[in-house]
Amino acid sequence: MKPIRFTAHALERTKGRGASIDEVRQAIREGRSAQAIGNKIWFRLDFEFNGIWQGRRYAIKQVAPVIADEETEMVVITVYTYYYGEAAE
Repeated sequence: MKPIRFTAHALERTKGRGASIDEVRQAIREGRSAQAIGNKIWFRLDFEFNGIWQGRRYAIKQVAPVIADEETEMVVITVYTYYYGEAAE
């Protein structure tokens, strides 16, 4: 697998949206992929969360990085997270 490099924007979004660098890397290695615009690929991977995000409790956190698949590396452009499911208290 090619090396993974994060843009400054992607690092900011990773932190701001409640994901970790390790989760993003795992989503790229193990997640479902879909073609995005141009040479970009969107990955998605669900993680057990069972925690609170922005005042609400959720069971699942989905980490969804978008990468540019370059010749020698994968460049993480941005990272989305989606929280869903009711978590037990």
